Amino acid sequence: MTLRPAHPALPIRAAAALAATAALALTACGSAGGSSADGSGASDGAQPVTVFAAASLTAPFEEFADSTAVQESFSFDGSSGLVEQIKQGAPADVLVTADERTMRAAEKAGLLDGEPQQIATNELVLVTPADNPAGITGFDDSLNGTRLVVCEKSVPCGAASLKVADTAGLDLRPVSEETSVTNVLGAVTSGEADAGLVYRTDAKNAGDTVKTFPIPAASEHPSTYWVAVTAEAKNPSAARAFISDLTGEKGQNLLRSYGFGVQ
Repeated sequence: MTLRPAHPALPIRAAAALAATAALALTACGSAGGSSADGSGASDGAQPVTVFAAASLTAPFEEFADSTAVQESFSFDGSSGLVEQIKQGAPADVLVTADERTMRAAEKAGLLDGEPQQIATNELVLVTPADNPAGITGFDDSLNGTRLVVCEKSVPCGAASLKVADTAGLDLRPVSEETSVTNVLGAVTSGEADAGLVYRTDAKNAGDTVKTFPIPAASEHPSTYWVAVTAEAKNPSAARAFISDLTGEKGQNLLRSYGFGVQ
């Protein structure tokens, strides 16, 4: 099956990004292609490790930054967009993607130093605004004729959307396809979309601003998160220290608390 827009795409990207990143307003600053924030924990003057991470990791990584001895600077965006930025020369020490396919593409392009590691898993759910004005009953035919928003198929959340729809036998007709899962969530929480496919962790973090419906087929198509040091890392020692913290007990427990599956 394919994701086929039934109408012209909604002009929601700006509103969606604003709604999805409101929590970052006090700490975020602009960066190429995504939102960024500096963590603390290292001595003054220390060179921070620059982490390019999938947008769905925004909340746990910002909390994680407050508890590590490494100073981090984050840039969050869709995984494929992050890889493209690195290809174009954007400085990054660590890459974290929301699927293995994107990470292996980065590896094939010579962008990595060393073997990537899997750090977590996630699953898609369906969300609507809390009052569910379209009367959606679940991941079923009640989505027909609604303002459904999904991720572009080039990013992990979009690829996963294709898989769960195919397994469920649904022909999704989204009105817009977004470059990151946070944009999808923002479209729903702002009321500019009737429904969206997002990760379980994003729905959990959104709390009572959304109504969440499980997708039975999602467990058959989990998204896996991968981390690696980049080939052009300016601070490779700090990058490896960050990854060690992330894959250690503290990092894994934090990811678990946000709803990610961990080993």
